[in-house]
Amino acid sequence: MMDSRRLAFGGGALLALAVLILAVLFWPTGPAGKEGAPGRASRAAPVIVEKVTFRPERTRLEAVGTSRALKSVTIYPAVSGEVTAVEFTPGKKVEAGDLLVGLEKREEELAVELAKVRLEDAKRLLARYERTRGSGAVSATTIDAARTALDEAKIALGQAQVALDFRSIKAPFGGYVGITDVDVGDRIGPDTAITTLDDRSSLLVSFDVPEVFISRLEVGTPIMVSTWAQSGPKEEGHVVDVGSRIDPQSRTFVTRARVNNDADRLRPGMSFRVVIDLEGPLYAVVPEVSVQWGGDGSYLWAVRGGKAERVAVTIVQRQEGHVLVDGALEKGDLVVKEGLQRMREGLDVSYREGDVIAGDEAGGAGDPERRL
Repeated sequence: MMDSRRLAFGGGALLALAVLILAVLFWPTGPAGKEGAPGRASRAAPVIVEKVTFRPERTRLEAVGTSRALKSVTIYPAVSGEVTAVEFTPGKKVEAGDLLVGLEKREEELAVELAKVRLEDAKRLLARYERTRGSGAVSATTIDAARTALDEAKIALGQAQVALDFRSIKAPFGGYVGITDVDVGDRIGPDTAITTLDDRSSLLVSFDVPEVFISRLEVGTPIMVSTWAQSGPKEEGHVVDVGSRIDPQSRTFVTRARVNNDADRLRPGMSFRVVIDLEGPLYAVVPEVSVQWGGDGSYLWAVRGGKAERVAVTIVQRQEGHVLVDGALEKGDLVVKEGLQRMREGLDVSYREGDVIAGDEAGGAGDPERRL
């Protein structure tokens, strides 16, 4: 009786084992491949893929910049003299041609009047001689001398007028005047600084850039500047000048940018935090999880012709869950994102169309992580 039971039990176990083997052999291993026949089981490994797109490498430069006004001068008198008027208020805006300081000018005014009288006399004398031309009363030499005297009188009047103009010190351009130590009654000369004048409608910010970026920085490149204060203003600008040589000591070159200051919140001489986002060459964009590491470096799995293909790549830059890589990839290639543990060279791969995610939709470029 015991032997028959054992025999029956052994036969049932063999039958169950046979059913299990058949189930393993013929059970579908994954979703049907794109090229598989409907209704037939497929042994292709199911994966999730993402399309390769291309983006430029982005590098964020940060530097310390020093500003100056768009136009900035220190006002000096051209001649010596006694101050008779100070016509400006420190810190206020003046227009081009406005009088800043007046000097004693009575002697120069008299010199102008005398030059005018001599000019009129030279004109009358030449006119009188011209009326006698041809009569022989006045020689041609005398007429030529009178014409020369007239020209000299005109020059003398011009010189007298220049000397008079030097007694009035005017603003060469519109801007804001600074503090002055000059008062009415002071005697000043060409070495006396009267005040400063700044056109700060825009500021010029100078900063140093590493030489490696000499080919990527050009006139018109946008920048952002901000003060070091936590709540300081942020302003946009653009590069207007790029240095023509590299400093052999610091291995940098000077760059100058122009920053709008219509709101008049910034001042010449301030230091700024300068930020520039530079774009470099185009590289393939792939999910960060797709990049694997092996004994010969980094690689990823691409799907080509329905089969897995190992592609060696070099990581260039990370950008928010995605990486820029340099390798044998083209736009639109499919890169395995999930199911990497199943991959091997030449393996049949299947995926559903709904699992294809374009690189631009999967994640934005975001702020570049490389900062200098």
